[in-house]
Amino acid sequence: MLARLPLPWLILLAAFATAVLGLGVRWVFGSKKAVLVYLAISAGCCLGMIAAGAVQYQHWTASHMLVLYSFGWLGLAIGFFPSRKLLRGYAQDQRRGASLKNVTYPARYQAPVYISVLLMVLLASLLSS
Repeated sequence: MLARLPLPWLILLAAFATAVLGLGVRWVFGSKKAVLVYLAISAGCCLGMIAAGAVQYQHWTASHMLVLYSFGWLGLAIGFFPSRKLLRGYAQDQRRGASLKNVTYPARYQAPVYISVLLMVLLASLLSS
């Protein structure tokens, strides 16, 4: 269904998902450098997903992969929302020079990330076929 949309709409959907997660990165880390690194990683992930979809046996189109990318990034943004204060505290500690070697990400914050990303990717694959 969604994969049948025109490519510019899917690119706009991917840009929206990237912007939503980018706002979260900006809020947590508070630096433009972190946002630039995030944007470079996002572009690499998007292009990598499109390339990986093209070499698959099923030959997933760029449209399918853009839908999966968009929903995956939105799922990541939704999943990190409950731990936003914890992540911001870690970022502030790092800026102050504290060592983050012993920092653990509690399981109660990991569960929403895993669940939301898995549900959004499942929803994306259902809606893109």
